[in-house]
Amino acid sequence: MFEKILIANRGEIACRVIRTARRMGIATVAVHSDADRDAVHVRMADEAVAIGPAPSAQSYLSIEAILNAVRRTGAQAVHPGYGFLSENAGFARALEAEGVAFIGPSANAIEAMGDKIASKALAAKAGVSTVPGHMGLIESAEEAVRIAEAIGYPVMIKASAGGGGKGMRVAFDAEEARQGYQSSRSEARGAFGDDRIFIEKFVEQPRHIEIQVLGDRHGNVIHLGERECSIQRRNQKVIEEAPSPFLDPATREAMGAQAVALAKAVGYSSAGTVEFIVDGARNFYFLEMNTRLQVEHPVTELVTGIDLVEEMIRVAAGERLRIGQDGVQAQGWAMEARLYAEDPFRNFLPSIGRLTRYRPPAEGPRDGGIVIRNDTGVSEGSEISVHYDPMIAKLCAHGPDRSTAIDGLIAALDGFELEGIGHNLPFLSAVLRHERFRAGRLTTGFIAEEYHDGFSGTAPQPAEARRLAAIAAVVAEREDARAKAISGTISGQPARPRGALVLRMAGERFEARVEADDGTAARMRFADGAAMRVDSAWRPGDRIAAFTVDGTAMQVKTDYAGGALRLRWHGIDLTVRARSPRVDALAELMPVKLPPDTSRMLLCPMPGVVTAIMVAEGDAVEEGQILATVEAMKMENVLRAERRGTVARIAVEPGASLSVDALILEFE
Repeated sequence: MFEKILIANRGEIACRVIRTARRMGIATVAVHSDADRDAVHVRMADEAVAIGPAPSAQSYLSIEAILNAVRRTGAQAVHPGYGFLSENAGFARALEAEGVAFIGPSANAIEAMGDKIASKALAAKAGVSTVPGHMGLIESAEEAVRIAEAIGYPVMIKASAGGGGKGMRVAFDAEEARQGYQSSRSEARGAFGDDRIFIEKFVEQPRHIEIQVLGDRHGNVIHLGERECSIQRRNQKVIEEAPSPFLDPATREAMGAQAVALAKAVGYSSAGTVEFIVDGARNFYFLEMNTRLQVEHPVTELVTGIDLVEEMIRVAAGERLRIGQDGVQAQGWAMEARLYAEDPFRNFLPSIGRLTRYRPPAEGPRDGGIVIRNDTGVSEGSEISVHYDPMIAKLCAHGPDRSTAIDGLIAALDGFELEGIGHNLPFLSAVLRHERFRAGRLTTGFIAEEYHDGFSGTAPQPAEARRLAAIAAVVAEREDARAKAISGTISGQPARPRGALVLRMAGERFEARVEADDGTAARMRFADGAAMRVDSAWRPGDRIAAFTVDGTAMQVKTDYAGGALRLRWHGIDLTVRARSPRVDALAELMPVKLPPDTSRMLLCPMPGVVTAIMVAEGDAVEEGQILATVEAMKMENVLRAERRGTVARIAVEPGASLSVDALILEFE
């Protein structure tokens, strides 16, 4: 067994590998860019080596920089994590030439499966069902249009070297095919250094289901069941689960058998994933094979009890698999939610900045057979950089069945405190609570179909609003009691509940009175006569607390901002104004401040780098015309004109780094 391994990655996956290596008694080496010198994975490892500037091309993607770190530290093996060099056959060969083990498959397997065009031909030869399409390389946008029309719309335009949703576009007509080709090629070039593009038929009403495989260097290959990854946005997975709520035993067995056949055909060793697209009739088609550890591997580990990182290390050390196919026994259900640094209220635009508050929920067992796991690579005070992937954490819940796992994950999200940047936590809760998701009626178009106008938050149901209003009333009373105690007006005596409160939230008005409160239990009554009991030890200053309202347990985040109370629960984010009836009446007379007029400006919607300006000063533009492109967190974003107009001034040039709402151009 190895004595020391180097992790050629960063963030949560580097931390994940370090945890397993430490348990196995293996010393670890972290590598880091200048931007990551204070990162969590650097602090966790036994040794750390700086490998270059912040841009990944000069650090994490530099084979020579990684090799130099290996030489300096004497590491015997390298785990690549996912992304970066994890599927780079040249990297695997370079390590082999140094006499260092690559904790992954052979370079030949990476090469065969890494090329999406070659892999489909190999899969077809191995008897694996494949999606119809054009597997040759495409040299121009017009050729892409001709091929797409021959296949029949809709089509998927994909980067041959792609992965992680990058370099992928769906086209429903010629214009989308033309534009999709250009965007996919540009994005692929930036993400993978390889701009080859191919096209295949887009399966409508599809589900994205993948099979985890595990092989050793002695010809043994098994599968560990499937993961459902259909909840995606822009081809980037958001929520994953194991098993799939859709597969029946016969389909599961057939998919597993084909995944194993493909792995054997390519001589696969280590952990890998065979991805399939599945239609409504459970017909399945091979998409690609990822020759690395997947981001969503924790759900497979939770249901099988198998540590995939440990198995990868053992296989790389020459050991045989310790388990056969008959020994794989899935237990319960696991869900994973990816917490991203992106603002769902601004069309999921990337967000950067410092984590001013980062308090994830406690990991481990909970009531009801729930187990919580949080894979992360940040801590309070960490910086979320524009240079890297925006994922902050992967929060997982395992339970005896799907419904329990969903409820456990929602509760864990309620207990996740995260401040300082925009993030998708409320959106994750909203999806998990969605009736269609809970029923398992999933497709890869779920988010686009259910949130076609974007995400504007979750409105509470009437009963939920009433319970939240009761919590707001109790919180307001306790805040008032603290203020009176601080001023000295009470002289240590318990504060008497004040008169009626008017609570305004989410467009609703509640009038309520707290009749009694001993600090742990309160009795309050609404103007319509309805009474409620609120049990909670919440104290002023608490940012999160457990409340029980008439027997319903709720973990609610509380905070004051701008003189208003903010309550967050189950993806619901409410601003509550609690006032006396007289003050409330006067407040309603106050004029509303109007936002500034920015209709004649194109503002940068996210922090990023301007990659192209498509117009010039004096140009007349039409509604929908492309004005500029901005790259943020390895994704290219196209900015279009919202109306007709004439460009009066261009404020930036390509290559400029912009902050949110920075001016790009102005119209007359």
